[in-house]
Amino acid sequence: MTRPLLPTLTCALLLALAIAPASQAQDQAQNQDANAPILVEADRLDLDDRAGTAVYTGNVDIRQGSMRLTGNRVEIRRNAAGELSLATATGERAYLEQQPDPAEPVVKGWGRTVIYHVAERRVELIDRAELHQGGDTFEGGYLEYFLDRRVVQARSDGEGVEGSQRIRMTLQPEQQ
Repeated sequence: MTRPLLPTLTCALLLALAIAPASQAQDQAQNQDANAPILVEADRLDLDDRAGTAVYTGNVDIRQGSMRLTGNRVEIRRNAAGELSLATATGERAYLEQQPDPAEPVVKGWGRTVIYHVAERRVELIDRAELHQGGDTFEGGYLEYFLDRRVVQARSDGEGVEGSQRIRMTLQPEQQ
């Protein structure tokens, strides 16, 4: 007998979206997010247990602790082992946010498509992409953010990007 997919996918999605800890404070923040209640709002859910997919549509808002994922449509997929492998949010301004550590600013990302690759701990922000952390901002057609390494890669164009969207970056000086 297979376990119901809805609770498994929802819990796995929200637990996996927490940024990997690099310090004890991050461990604590991640545990607080993992133990927080999961709140999902949407107009519709289409669940296919055999295919390993759950598709939420209609002003989707998923929250757990400091994590939030929104879009007009959010699809989550699991691999053959039943583990969450991919979460894709789409919409005019799909959105992902999470606070990796209570002492650090919230990381916020927007795009017409937001893709979270769970195993790689990598986020793709596609078309009119923006990434904000504190006063630092990145904008462009395509942004890729590696959560564990805190590395940003930006492109003016790419698959799924309408036209060429020049890269813009603002970095705040470190406070002494």
